[in-house]
Amino acid sequence: MRAAREDAAAPEPAPRTTWEALTEAVRETGGYPTRAQAEHLTRLVLTALGTHLTGDERVALAQSLPPEAGHLIAAQIPLPRPLTAREFVDSVSTQIPDSTPATARWDVSSVLTAVSTTIGPALTDQVLSQLPRGYALLFGRAELAAAMA
Repeated sequence: MRAAREDAAAPEPAPRTTWEALTEAVRETGGYPTRAQAEHLTRLVLTALGTHLTGDERVALAQSLPPEAGHLIAAQIPLPRPLTAREFVDSVSTQIPDSTPATARWDVSSVLTAVSTTIGPALTDQVLSQLPRGYALLFGRAELAAAMA
């Protein structure tokens, strides 16, 4: 049973989708010929993302994704500092045979854009708040500069 007290800053998790629906969304977003390829990339990217998140955002993300995807996030030990977006893409690239910087960026963006669509804008904002600048583009969003007062 859920506690009556909720943290007002934490977004309400989006309804869970299925692993099949998530990987199909990745397949469609990236234009991959098979769901097996989309599943493989989804596993790689979510495992890497799990090393970058902590606290409420990590828990909310894991709860908002299908159990298979949530486990990939939750099972990782967070890094002492998150990689820059470029370093993140490069780290994923090393695990994809015949990957180039451009294809790795496409692969990471395909997965994270599908994840963003699945979890919704409020939780995507929370996840992005934990990551260095540059990740918004990987989640299929414009990178907006903060207004100077």
